[in-house]
Amino acid sequence: QVQLVESGGGLVQPGGSLRLSCATSGSIFKFYTGGWHRQAPGKQRELVAVITSGGVTNFADSVKGRFTISRDNAKNTVYLQMNSLKPEDTAVYYCSVGVGGTSKPYTPGRWGQGTQVTVSS
Repeated sequence: QVQLVESGGGLVQPGGSLRLSCATSGSIFKFYTGGWHRQAPGKQRELVAVITSGGVTNFADSVKGRFTISRDNAKNTVYLQMNSLKPEDTAVYYCSVGVGGTSKPYTPGRWGQGTQVTVSS
């Protein structure tokens, strides 16, 4: 069974940057889409970014131009680079592995435990 472990969260000032990593177990990651969601207190979980097995990416409008998603299939890892962070980016960030993300909606199959990102001065 695929397991996902996130790292890289923390406290950062507005305008700062963080890089989240999600390490997946096993060698099947390269065949699947990787994704990042986030959930702020009192709000629903929302999709932030996905990257397909072919490297196609999609982003939520709220993070376009500030966040990038990438993957290293040799390391079975997906990354989320977050720049120009805003207080409204504060949330628990969850990585996932699933299918879809381009012509079909992204459907996560496995989730990580989440990592807290807090943007505050």
